[in-house]
Amino acid sequence: MALFVVPLHAQQTSPAAAPSSQSSHSAAQASKATNEKLAQLDQRVTQAQSSADNAWMLVSAALVLLMTGPGLALFYGGLVRQKNTLAIMMQSFALMAVITVMWALVGYSLCFGGSGPVIGNFEHAFLRGVGAEPNADYAGTIPQMTFMIYQLMFAIITPALITGATAERMKFSGTVLFMILWFLVVYAPLAHMVWGKGGFLNAALGGKFPTLDFAGGTVVHISSGVSALVCALYLGKRTGFPKQPMPPHSLVLSFIGACLLWVGWFGFNAGSALASSPLATSAFVATHFASAAAALGWSAAEWIKNGRASALGAISGAVAGLVAITPAAGFVAPMPALVIGLVAGVFCYWMVTRVKAIFGYDDALDAFLWAC
Repeated sequence: MALFVVPLHAQQTSPAAAPSSQSSHSAAQASKATNEKLAQLDQRVTQAQSSADNAWMLVSAALVLLMTGPGLALFYGGLVRQKNTLAIMMQSFALMAVITVMWALVGYSLCFGGSGPVIGNFEHAFLRGVGAEPNADYAGTIPQMTFMIYQLMFAIITPALITGATAERMKFSGTVLFMILWFLVVYAPLAHMVWGKGGFLNAALGGKFPTLDFAGGTVVHISSGVSALVCALYLGKRTGFPKQPMPPHSLVLSFIGACLLWVGWFGFNAGSALASSPLATSAFVATHFASAAAALGWSAAEWIKNGRASALGAISGAVAGLVAITPAAGFVAPMPALVIGLVAGVFCYWMVTRVKAIFGYDDALDAFLWAC
């Protein structure tokens, strides 16, 4: 009986051990398959986010370009005398071409290459190394080429703003030469100091001092506004100014241009979130609210002083509000944005009607007053 019991016991226990081993192996395979599926799902989610962010940034880049041509071209074109309309519009158009070529050659590299405190290097000269891979230092979810083309639109509109102060006084050839030098000497170093890695005013990326400039209040508006004032003072007054009236020849053109600026500014401010995110939404809302409040603020101040509001005042106020909210667009809620816009509208109206008259300088299209 012992001879029969021992083999029987072995036969009974062996099959019981086999299912346990198979079960463990099956669990391991199931776990591995689950991990693979989770990894694939995570990859698809990342790709979807990157695609959404990239789409928004490309649209934003197009909106910012819309601000220069036709937005700024029409806005300035309607404010000058009729004989100078095409000249001022051609200056904006020419800068779209000239700055683009310079940006591709050395501009992008000087602004966002390297990690120096004042200016970049030639790491990305001729757009070397700028492709589909993101640059984690600036925008980790979109191709570096998308980031590059978006920043180009800022570089285009900034010198174009200055032409409002030199309107009707500077030759086309002189304007182009001056803007090329200004871009290299002023814009590129300032953009790197505020936005570039290691920039002197960019503590977030290794610099020494923090600068709260969400979408270009310093790099774009203060730089162009101050430069516009310097140009106006250096060139002197237009022949006949201020004795000879020089009213805008077509407020219709300026009105259309201002509306295009308003629409394009959403790409300017909301696009500076560099992602399709809640931050972009907040900047979008703040931009719209500030512009609306500034248009009403300027119009109300004008109504109180003159007994009526004007179309020129309304669009001037709207643009002033857009400028005022730009550095703060990503940091404020809708109600503070309304306050910023309202104050900007009233203050800029006072500057145009009082301060400019006191000092008597000839900033033809008030580029300094609403840009700063």
